[in-house]
Amino acid sequence: MRRSCVVVLGVGFVLPPMVFAAGDIKNKEEVIASVENQRADLIKLSDQIWGFAETALKETKSSKLLADHAEKQGFKVVRGVANLPTAFIASYGEGRPIIGILGEFDALPGLSQKATPVKEPVEPGAAGHGCGHNLFGPGSLGAATAIKELIQAGKLKGTIRFYGTPAEEAVGGKIYMAREGLFNDVDVCLAWHPADETLADVRSSQALVDFIVEFHGKAAHAAHDPWNGRSAVDGLELFTHGLNMMREHVKPSVRMHYVIQDGGLVPNIVPEYAKLWCWVRDWKRTGVDEVFGRAKKIAEGAALMAGVESKVIVLGGDYEMLVNMTGAKLLNANLTWLGP
Repeated sequence: MRRSCVVVLGVGFVLPPMVFAAGDIKNKEEVIASVENQRADLIKLSDQIWGFAETALKETKSSKLLADHAEKQGFKVVRGVANLPTAFIASYGEGRPIIGILGEFDALPGLSQKATPVKEPVEPGAAGHGCGHNLFGPGSLGAATAIKELIQAGKLKGTIRFYGTPAEEAVGGKIYMAREGLFNDVDVCLAWHPADETLADVRSSQALVDFIVEFHGKAAHAAHDPWNGRSAVDGLELFTHGLNMMREHVKPSVRMHYVIQDGGLVPNIVPEYAKLWCWVRDWKRTGVDEVFGRAKKIAEGAALMAGVESKVIVLGGDYEMLVNMTGAKLLNANLTWLGP
């Protein structure tokens, strides 16, 4: 994937407080005041997105809520960018620097949850927010609005953009937005993520490949003539066994996880079809490619042993994030200035 923008997530060590000019301090104080003034609206937005709990590419209400709010704040909003119905860009100002802020809003399947500290679903089996994306979009839009107000007042020059980025938990909307060149003219793009601590993070992100493994066999009656059948589930089990045997022989940074999506219908029919959904991760894309190559050979071998056919289907994936240490140090200095 072509890298068309700089994403700053930062560092985990503390720098001496940066010496800011008097004008910078005043602008920073006005930004803080703006965010405080927006507090009630941002909390309301977050609570509404929590309630919508819409999964990847289905975030219709959540996306509209944020885009409508941005328009009310004076941003120019372009919806449905990169052919993604729930992706949008809200912009204000003109010229450089062009500063982008990312905001996500998709929920996760099966995590329906009341606002309580114990497991208590609103609707069992329904979607819910487990990664704080209900906070992500409103928090970023609040920051963009604070900068927009300074530009509007003539205290800053340039362009501020809020990128409404859908489907982070699945296909990765930002990948398609980058492919369309929507970050090409950006000078810096800021991201954050809800967590249990506040810091500037330089750990990058894991690269991954997201793929399906299908096995096609031959159905037969499991009691009457099983010798005429070839079990797709046998192939699937051999594949998972091989994948798990490989865990001892990969680097500690590698992660492999899967779910079985189809394992037959009833016990007395030799299953002719089986399906597994798998992710392989590592801190570098080169590591992912090496492990994925081995996984594809395991699928071939499993099919050969079971007398069935295998098919590996790549759904998507991404590279590790390129960390900007200069931006990270600046972020850390601002966090230090801001204080607890």
